[in-house]
Amino acid sequence: MRDLAIRLLTGGAIAFILAGLSAPSAALLPGLSAAQGNERIAYASAWDARTRAPLTGLGPDAFVVREDNARREVLRVTAATSPLAIAILVDNTQAAHDHIAEIRRALTSFVRALHGIGPVAIVGVADRPTILRNYTTDQKQLAQGVGKIFAMPDSGATLLDAIVETSNGLRRREEDRAAMVVVTTENIEFSTRHYTDVLEALAGGGAMLHAVVLTTPGGAALNDAARHRGIVLDRGPKDSGGTRIDVLASQAFDTRLTELAAILKSQHRIVYARPESLIPPNALVISSAKPDVEASGGAARGQKAR
Repeated sequence: MRDLAIRLLTGGAIAFILAGLSAPSAALLPGLSAAQGNERIAYASAWDARTRAPLTGLGPDAFVVREDNARREVLRVTAATSPLAIAILVDNTQAAHDHIAEIRRALTSFVRALHGIGPVAIVGVADRPTILRNYTTDQKQLAQGVGKIFAMPDSGATLLDAIVETSNGLRRREEDRAAMVVVTTENIEFSTRHYTDVLEALAGGGAMLHAVVLTTPGGAALNDAARHRGIVLDRGPKDSGGTRIDVLASQAFDTRLTELAAILKSQHRIVYARPESLIPPNALVISSAKPDVEASGGAARGQKAR
């Protein structure tokens, strides 16, 4: 399974799979000037809390940046223009059989809406993580990858394995921002990973985790694997600066993924200041400073601790 983290077919050659975001952006304590701190970079999106319409052209007064709950000074905010690598982890298990047509339809619209933002990869999670399409910006190849999504008979999910292997691959990519998008039903989890190991790998890969989950009454199993999966799908988006979206019907996948594509394409690049410190912060949280607006984001990948 570790082969998933190091395989990416590009014109027949083997390269690395899956892209990465960066380390946390910098900060400044009240009363310190930017010159006294280190400038750090983060990426964030903001959207209308009611309509989920993305907001663009925002300034430093629109975002609140905290490291370990200490507020930092936002110095500059501009539109994000660097490539955003996106890994789509899709449920193609037996449990998704009745929803596969809707999942394929939603992902067809999703990858089309992502055109121009950066390379996209598609990974199935049935039985073991399987590359359905390696990172590419070619819309025809992505459409072919979506066309490979079928429910595998008698299969269960290895979503936690897929998150770890994808995150390990992201470490090897050069993009300074990335996202991991999980499209899944509630499912039987075959991975034996502990949630702490999965969250650690996710942080190391630097991707913002966005989970779109079809929830059904009694749909989740009550065992250790299900518990670890549930924690990752809850804490992963929060810790990484992503989002979790629950849907009650598979027909809603299309709308929610279209909204998510617009949010991803409207990211802002935030420069903030961090005071000199021997101990780097553990957590970066980006939120909105404006009422009726929601925001989330994470650190740019590849920044060295200062």
